Amino acid sequence: MGCALDLKTSAQTPPPAKIPRIGFLSSTSAPTPTAPAPFFQSFRKGLDHIGYSEGRTIIIEPRFSEGWAERLPELAADLARLRVDVVSVIGAVTARAAKNVTTSIPIVFAVVVDPVADGVVASIERPGRNVTGITTFDPGQARKQLELLKEAIPGLARVAILADQGVSEALTIANEEQARALGLQPQRLVVAGPTPDLDGAFTAARRDRADALLVLEEPITVVYRKRIAELAAKDRLPTLFARDWVDAGGLIAYGTSLNEAVRRMPAYVDKILKGAKPSDLPVEVITRHELIINLKTAREIGVTIPPEVLKRADQIIQ
Repeated sequence: MGCALDLKTSAQTPPPAKIPRIGFLSSTSAPTPTAPAPFFQSFRKGLDHIGYSEGRTIIIEPRFSEGWAERLPELAADLARLRVDVVSVIGAVTARAAKNVTTSIPIVFAVVVDPVADGVVASIERPGRNVTGITTFDPGQARKQLELLKEAIPGLARVAILADQGVSEALTIANEEQARALGLQPQRLVVAGPTPDLDGAFTAARRDRADALLVLEEPITVVYRKRIAELAAKDRLPTLFARDWVDAGGLIAYGTSLNEAVRRMPAYVDKILKGAKPSDLPVEVITRHELIINLKTAREIGVTIPPEVLKRADQIIQ
């Protein structure tokens, strides 16, 4: 009878609930004690905010290519082999790598400048197939950045544009076109991961007498942002970085917070885990520009920011 009782009890005990596994794929560096990987931390905070507990109610499988775009297909395939429930990806190159290895596992992206032009989704309203996410796409941002540089640096004539060879040229071309439209002479500087020749890029900027440097928000420039800012300060070259990379120490940081976009990815992950199809979730567009000016850097490189520009700053670093 004891055995029968055990069998009955066992039959009435529900099987343990399956813990969802979420892949996280990024071309940036893995977190370390001194460099916490901002996008990954924002993603984890977003999960925590909506009630998930890492290790108890959800498992995260993170993969980082360390600025090496060629590794992304291999890392995406690894997550597909694990049969994760959702793959969360950072960047257009990363999203395409994930799309190429699976048409069934849902993919949620962020930090894709123009998801339609980059071939990540069919449209914003109807993304199609197994991909959706959050974008900060603003077709006017390239012009706004360059207008800001012109205002902040009176007499600006030549602007160097630092880009990542491993991603689409679309953003670089847009900035070059807007520079010419504003009467500026653009200089394209392209570096490649995983060990970019930044010294060579700055040598070229000096040779062409660049008056300022626009650092595009792309994988290798994000990974090496602090080194870029150090080299620019050494050459007394004013810089404009994206909003989230104020920690680099550049002169100006401007744009929509991509960390905020990444924090909102878990809401899409949650909907998918509860049964929603990515194709039924329109891409969310976030645009909220912020301007941060680093007066400490301005003093170091001998630049005086006009008062009218300072008045518009959301934050001033002294």
